[in-house]
Amino acid sequence: MIPVSNRASTIEYAIRDVVVPATKLESEGHDIIKLNIGDPIAYPGLPTPKHMVDAYIEGLASGNNGYSPSYGLPELRKAIAKDETRKGWDCSKDDVYVCHGVTEALQIIFAATLEKGSKVLAPGPHYPPYMAYPQMYGASTIEYALKSDDGWAIDLDDIESKMDQNVRLLVLINPNNPTGNVAKPGDIDRLLAIAQKWPNCMIVADEIYDGLDFTNEHVSVASRSNHVPVFSLNGVSKVYYAPGWRIGYMALHDPSNVMIDVRDGIERLLRSRLCASTPAQLGYLAGLNGDRSWMEIYSNRVKKRRDLCLDRIAGIEGIEVENPGGAFYMFVRLTDEHWANDDKQFVLDLLHEEHVLLVHGSGFSPEKGMGHFRLVYLADEATLNTAFDRIESFLSRHRSAKK
Repeated sequence: MIPVSNRASTIEYAIRDVVVPATKLESEGHDIIKLNIGDPIAYPGLPTPKHMVDAYIEGLASGNNGYSPSYGLPELRKAIAKDETRKGWDCSKDDVYVCHGVTEALQIIFAATLEKGSKVLAPGPHYPPYMAYPQMYGASTIEYALKSDDGWAIDLDDIESKMDQNVRLLVLINPNNPTGNVAKPGDIDRLLAIAQKWPNCMIVADEIYDGLDFTNEHVSVASRSNHVPVFSLNGVSKVYYAPGWRIGYMALHDPSNVMIDVRDGIERLLRSRLCASTPAQLGYLAGLNGDRSWMEIYSNRVKKRRDLCLDRIAGIEGIEVENPGGAFYMFVRLTDEHWANDDKQFVLDLLHEEHVLLVHGSGFSPEKGMGHFRLVYLADEATLNTAFDRIESFLSRHRSAKK
């Protein structure tokens, strides 16, 4: 048997791993209510805006689907820079690099900044690639705490206690995936003050959900930083409802001019992988330059579905949740001791018995996610109500069986 590399064999991605048993059930003829993946296109009433789709199609029809510049189409980089500047910092098109989604941007950042012994400090719980990818470069991910009883707010004291000279990247996912927390401006300022004490530390600001903020408190991390370098990450997947296009970007904010070598490394890596999809970039450009009034309509639909979920959870014995301030996720706490100690089994048993697919919280952090599950609340109201009816029935049935 030819051996697999250790870096590949140890990778886990909980969000998609739970799809494997769900797919088997579907092959046996069962209909599954899927509330596991943050793909807005998978749910009704949230299609990719027509003017963006038309621009994508026009790119194909006009033959504009060859290789594009490795750093992104110049007109798209300019539009992204304008959008980032609108958020409160001076971004030029030369600070913007277009990638195959934020996931590729992360891979490139990790490759350009991490070595054996390097550390990434990321929130726990967090989006799985922040744990999975750094190990490929000999680095490790250290989790800092989010306060599970305080809206999943950042535990800044915990961050400060874990900082040292080996922490190269301090990650802020804002709004957070999987908890939906939105960081307050004051918390961001203190986080930047902590990072400023460590000259080799850079901030990764994953802001892919910034247009889905229900608190009106979201601010760009780069807009608050006068000294600390920041990678601002964003793209077309979530707020522009086009996840399959795989177009994202990193924008480098380097107020102290300390990222010259890092920028060179990033550009070398980008050139070596050619370019992101050209017609998809044109579609994103249409979204950035076009009318955005549709965004409020979509946001209101998402918020209405969030509020329904909060109401339903409040009425079900065995689960509770902190009110998410943004994105489209809920990180629901299992209050029944039996399931709190084995959240993955809860998800698998619920799937097999009630055909509702969620993601176990421990898949976002074995320690800090344990005893929770993540729910995507993008489905229509009837589907969400059916899902909660089944969750309630499942919890009640198993509670009765233990008596």
